[in-house]
Amino acid sequence: MAPKRTYTQEELVELIKQKDQDAFSYLYTNYSKALFGVVYAVVPDQEDAEDLLQILFVKIWKSIESYDSAKGRLYTWMLNMARNLAIDHTRSKHQRIKPKIQSVSDSVYELRNKTTENNASDFIGFNTLLNELKSDQKEIIDLIYYKGFTHEQASKELNMPLGTIKTKVRQAILLLKELTKKEILN
Repeated sequence: MAPKRTYTQEELVELIKQKDQDAFSYLYTNYSKALFGVVYAVVPDQEDAEDLLQILFVKIWKSIESYDSAKGRLYTWMLNMARNLAIDHTRSKHQRIKPKIQSVSDSVYELRNKTTENNASDFIGFNTLLNELKSDQKEIIDLIYYKGFTHEQASKELNMPLGTIKTKVRQAILLLKELTKKEILN
């Protein structure tokens, strides 16, 4: 038997309460574009809005029992759910910090490129001081401070124990402080 092509609001609600997938498919087909428009008006990122639309329909499927026809039409109920979901999304902590995270990571990327291209650390004669370090200390400092490696990553890259890496970094920093003090005094 072919699925019914149209439903009254009451039939649709009753069938969805019975978890009828054809009725739910009908609901999605006939209301998803309008509900997407509501979500997209609040959350103007298409990918986020599409994700929220899917969350909305799962929420409708799971909470259809809470729909009360005495309080309003099914479309109005779904519309309010869509609007509230979108507003909650924009108020979420993740959404508030997302632009900040993006701008920070972009800045770090730009800074790293400028530093490597221009060798900006040499304006204070730092490269001259680095030449005073032992070659293994220089290599570790380069990995950690110029290439952004963690101590663990440097340990793996250089095939050295983590403790040795930390000790060599500490020794290098102490030596650089001493050399800097001497340079300032001269």
